[in-house]
Amino acid sequence: MKTLLTAAAIGIAGFLSAHSASAETCGGHYRVQAGDSLSLIADRLYKNAGAWSTIHSQNIGAIGPKPNAIRVGMKLQLPCINGLPTGLPGGKEITSATPVVAAPITVSPGNASVRQKINLLTGDDYAPFTSKSSHNGGLITDVLQAAMTKANPAEGFAIHWVNDWGSHFDPLLSNALLDVGFPWYRPDCDTMPDSYRCVNFLFSEPMFETLMLLFVDKNRPFTFESDADMVGKTLCRPNGYLTFDLEGSGRRWLADQKITLKSPHTVKDCFDMVLAGDADFVAINEFTGRSVMKENGYGDKFNVLPQPLSILPIHAVVHKTHPRAEEMMALVSKGLKEIRDDGTYQAIIEDHLSRIWAEF
Repeated sequence: MKTLLTAAAIGIAGFLSAHSASAETCGGHYRVQAGDSLSLIADRLYKNAGAWSTIHSQNIGAIGPKPNAIRVGMKLQLPCINGLPTGLPGGKEITSATPVVAAPITVSPGNASVRQKINLLTGDDYAPFTSKSSHNGGLITDVLQAAMTKANPAEGFAIHWVNDWGSHFDPLLSNALLDVGFPWYRPDCDTMPDSYRCVNFLFSEPMFETLMLLFVDKNRPFTFESDADMVGKTLCRPNGYLTFDLEGSGRRWLADQKITLKSPHTVKDCFDMVLAGDADFVAINEFTGRSVMKENGYGDKFNVLPQPLSILPIHAVVHKTHPRAEEMMALVSKGLKEIRDDGTYQAIIEDHLSRIWAEF
């Protein structure tokens, strides 16, 4: 009898141990509680209140454009970032959540055989989305590589890096010298149908959604809750950066001179202009803005406002005159759907988000 009891105890202990080990998960589902905000959830579960933007961007479909629109009982998907949060239902085992060592890509010389392949076009120095020095070529490169691998086109595919971004739309894509370009934002084609991109390109399903945030001087607080708050303000975004989010959705901020746009050479120049009082805020994607703040020691000088200026999906594009335009966009979108369905997409996103937030 004693032997049986001992064996039973060992069995129970083993079960409890296994059950305890299985509870050590990363990421998963979180139900919004009374008194919650995204920053409070981020502070409690990620130990970083600034990670509210990741929770928002990962749950745009449920929350909508206003981050304070969460409600009690809402189910949020929290990605695994640097091993946090732990113990939530629907998470994955921590042992499988640790990123592997970063693997910058090496571009091999091309040859004539690639002419028969589907040729994808991107450029360098657009971290964290595309960058030769980033893990697997950056977040969007990694996603599209996985999608095309899953789609498995009969002729194969190749990725080409051309650092002259100005040549991508014309002549490389407009003349079908290369087939599919990435990563590109899509204007609001419903309200801006005459936009160059809307007129000339087809867009894939979104590969990622990024938040355009406002970075403001802590000594000059500013509240952005609606477009009316922007009237008469001076916004800074570097020369050459997109501006269609300032015009689309009926805004016409520039066309109707509702705001003033300053466009110096660099993102850092914009931050310096805000500190000097020559602009009210920097309007830039969250990753670029946070990176520049970190690089220049501006973390204690700026606040990042929770209301996004805009939410912009990132796409692959093909010129409408390409003889296989519809087919290629369908192929990319099919691959994206398949990697979303089998979990590959979320694993890639969480891997890159862990690396990105570790740098901040």
